[in-house]
Amino acid sequence: MIRRVSSEGVGYSVADLNDVRHVFAAAVPRSGETFADQAADTLATIRAVIDEEGAKGSIVKQTVFLRDAQRMGECREIMRDFHGDDLPATTYVPQAPCQGKHLSIEALGVGRRPGEVEIHRVSEHVVVAQHHGTAWIHCDQVIPQTRSPRVYERSLDAFARMKGFLVEAGARFDQIVRTWLYLGDIVGLDDATQRYMELNRARSDFFQGIRFGDGRAAASAGRAVYPASTGIGADGSDVLMSSIALATDRDDVRLVPLENPRQTAAFDYAPNVSPRSPKFSRAMAVVAGSVATIFISGTASITDSTSRHAGDVRRQTQQTLENIADLVSGENLARHGMAGCRATLDDLALVRVYVKRREDFEAAREVCRARLGELPTVFAVADVCRPELLVEIEGVAFATR
Repeated sequence: MIRRVSSEGVGYSVADLNDVRHVFAAAVPRSGETFADQAADTLATIRAVIDEEGAKGSIVKQTVFLRDAQRMGECREIMRDFHGDDLPATTYVPQAPCQGKHLSIEALGVGRRPGEVEIHRVSEHVVVAQHHGTAWIHCDQVIPQTRSPRVYERSLDAFARMKGFLVEAGARFDQIVRTWLYLGDIVGLDDATQRYMELNRARSDFFQGIRFGDGRAAASAGRAVYPASTGIGADGSDVLMSSIALATDRDDVRLVPLENPRQTAAFDYAPNVSPRSPKFSRAMAVVAGSVATIFISGTASITDSTSRHAGDVRRQTQQTLENIADLVSGENLARHGMAGCRATLDDLALVRVYVKRREDFEAAREVCRARLGELPTVFAVADVCRPELLVEIEGVAFATR
């Protein structure tokens, strides 16, 4: 179901779902020395791939990874000039590409013929793609506006702004299926508390009373439903967020939050691991007919709730990929009420690999190439939420009956 191509830092995958083509692309610049030249080269590469695969003018979401956060304003202007009226919802993440370039770009294009897909570009923050009675709301570049320097208050403010952006697009916060939470100095201290723990405290408080799933998700064993999520470090010291929400009137679309038999559910972590547990599912499956789109949360070398293979990036990368394979396996999907569905690592359409130390990049890439093959992949330098963890991986997979 997925066709994948990857070469020299440029990769893309194509998935045809219910007669709508989804093109996932990732690229680092292959020429140019200046920031502007490298941005132009990368954008041209992404556009050529999207156009060639029949998704011309339909990039709905992109994430730009920046080596220098001070370039964000310049990069935004380049994006506006390049895309014009077709500007995607874009998040500018202060994470350096592992390849040493000024930037790298990840993009999603939704192929269409007239009448098949409608794209509404609500603002630079929100783009809505509608097809087959379903609306995918991409909400990006959510930055707090409060003057408070504290992680807790800034995170609450960012969640509130995200809610406002979604309302502007006619969506609700409880319809979110996937979030990304970027935090500068993630394992540093905010007074006497780890900054990531303060982010989790804000998430727990903001999520309280929200019934995620829009009435379409059945909680496993009576547990609460939470979106898939990645909480990851970034340069600087601020909070940055993005999300995807789903709105539909179709009776045959359901949401299935997935947990991993190898791992304790994050929201069940003991207080000694996290006083306010991270409120996210290991993955969220959106099931429509015979196809399930699986948003895989940031995954690391953890079994039960314990970090494994301290100091060994190769073994941590292997363990992380094993965790993902078990998460999307037919056995685990059946455990969650999706009997007959299955996926393997070959059914991944795109992954991001966050590497804590730049010097570990080649080792992590070697393991990923051996296990994942020709797969569009973003490699970014980013701190992980535990000091001993060296790598974290997230992705999108498709499972079929």
